Amino acid sequence: MTIKSTLLSRPGAVEAAGADAGVASHYGEPLREQRALAAGTAVVDLSHRGVVTVTGPDRLSWLNTLSSQQVTNLQPGESSELLLLTIQGRIEFDARVVDDGGTTWLIVEAAEAAPLAEWLNKMKFMLRVEIADVSDAWAVLGSARAVPEWSGLKVWQDPWPHVGAGGYAYSVVDEDHHPGAERPWFEYLVPAEELEATLGDRPLAGVLAAEALRVAAWRPRLGAETDDKTIPHELDLLRTAVHLSKGCYKGQETVARVHNLGHPPRRLVFLQLDGSQHTMPAPGSEVLLGERKVGTVTSVAQHHEMGPIALAVIKRSVAPDEILTVMDGTEPYTAAQEVIVAPDAGQVVGRQTGFLRGTHK
Repeated sequence: MTIKSTLLSRPGAVEAAGADAGVASHYGEPLREQRALAAGTAVVDLSHRGVVTVTGPDRLSWLNTLSSQQVTNLQPGESSELLLLTIQGRIEFDARVVDDGGTTWLIVEAAEAAPLAEWLNKMKFMLRVEIADVSDAWAVLGSARAVPEWSGLKVWQDPWPHVGAGGYAYSVVDEDHHPGAERPWFEYLVPAEELEATLGDRPLAGVLAAEALRVAAWRPRLGAETDDKTIPHELDLLRTAVHLSKGCYKGQETVARVHNLGHPPRRLVFLQLDGSQHTMPAPGSEVLLGERKVGTVTSVAQHHEMGPIALAVIKRSVAPDEILTVMDGTEPYTAAQEVIVAPDAGQVVGRQTGFLRGTHK
């Protein structure tokens, strides 16, 4: 079920399609909105986000046994990210997590909420937990800056790109120089009936603006950068969503084996697209090295400073200095790549040298 935001009635609102249906793509001036969002003067309506709650005294220890993340001791107001994996270590659910001392709030993509609630209910057994899909009762507002006037609201602060406890960075740049460091990100939970009152006269940006900042920050998104074969290593998600030293959970064997002894078969890459054309390729376009397909474009955006940019998932074997071509139908786009996940990521046991350098937590 698509949740339609009341903010679509705002002047100039153009509804987004696909995964972002139900909220505004933009309000008439996408690049101006993007600049305002980046500066912290505008916020973005994310009312289509799914929201699942977990209550009960066993909620955190229970989620800890199911997920990739260490959340047993998550403190009230502290933000985290967790993955629920298949037995093969492939990403099934990706949840933004914040606990308020009595309830654990899971903010997810719109299409995830109902399946996630259903899956969690099947895993309750005799534990003291209650799960509810409350997506229709709660709205989400996103901001690139903390909003002091909303200090009383529940808020999830994106840990990206910081390497969490038990995490590991597959990027070749340190946190201070990572593009994600320029994009703090906050998602505020607002009772749906209070959305208009909470927003007041604060300027709005559409999801096109939020997506451009996300792509520029190299931040992967479930359903965009993922498919049914994606493992966390390919997207650099070990830095924020995986604790490598925690106890057993479904998919842990694959996570540990690839990290310690193997390499992820694919890697996330940032593409700077040729800006001389008046169009941009669509997500799903092929990425070519010469005439050989080596990957797929997953997200595309028009950035207010960099122009056309994209994220893509490509084969690990592609050298980082190769100039690639994105082919959308018969339209080619030259693409220069920047490394997000290093070609020799993984195989940390016995590692002496390689593309990855520096200290990793």
